[in-house]
Amino acid sequence: MSATATATATAPAVLARLTAVEARLLLRDRGTAFFGLLFPGVLLTVLGLVMPWADEPVDATDPVLSQVTTITAYAPIVLSLAIGTAALSTFPTVLGTYRDKGVLRRLSTTPLPPSRVLVAQLLVALGSIVVAGVLAVVLGAVVLGIAMPSQPLVLLAAFVLGATSALALGCLIAARARTAGAATAAGMVAWVASMFLAGVWLPLPLMPDVVATISAWTPVGAVSQAMATAWYGTGVPAQELLAMAGWTAVCVPLAARFFRWS
Repeated sequence: MSATATATATAPAVLARLTAVEARLLLRDRGTAFFGLLFPGVLLTVLGLVMPWADEPVDATDPVLSQVTTITAYAPIVLSLAIGTAALSTFPTVLGTYRDKGVLRRLSTTPLPPSRVLVAQLLVALGSIVVAGVLAVVLGAVVLGIAMPSQPLVLLAAFVLGATSALALGCLIAARARTAGAATAAGMVAWVASMFLAGVWLPLPLMPDVVATISAWTPVGAVSQAMATAWYGTGVPAQELLAMAGWTAVCVPLAARFFRWS
């Protein structure tokens, strides 16, 4: 393998083309594209239109929650759903399928470093999270009139850390799963547990305190709580931000250490 071929394969233009190809493959899979890009916004909109109490305050007796409608409180949960779906449901399955079909093994024999495939997949997953999140917020604001976050910069920091920590966990699952079936199963277990801890099935304020405490130390649960704090303007969620940074710092080197190409 010549140095010229390796240099050509690692050029930014090659990564950009590979990312574009992976993005087209995602869009061609209509089911994955729907749940990854559209479902969070559709879910928020439908809930806002059908719930009789959507415009009522979360808690009329609380000085903060009395200023927040129920559907606005659901917005950070829906953004967490967008993050968890792309990072824990779609990402490990795609990498597992590539491993099953020998795509990674064949790529490892070409001048293109297999790491470029990972980077391209991560960029596509991150892009789908951003698109799904923006679409959900726009639909919520235009159709339902949800309030905008009180601390947008804190929300942005929580969103970025939440996406990176959840993708890092997805990378670790993809790194260890031997087959597409194993990657899908492990990813779905992590996804279902994360959605529970993010409050998708039942709002966290209605759960026991121990569940909320555990949730704050998990990637998707932490981002849900951190974005809620930013949305309500009740301070900086330092514990949740540190938890997400910790997951990223631990999972990324482990995924790189244990990743199997075949």
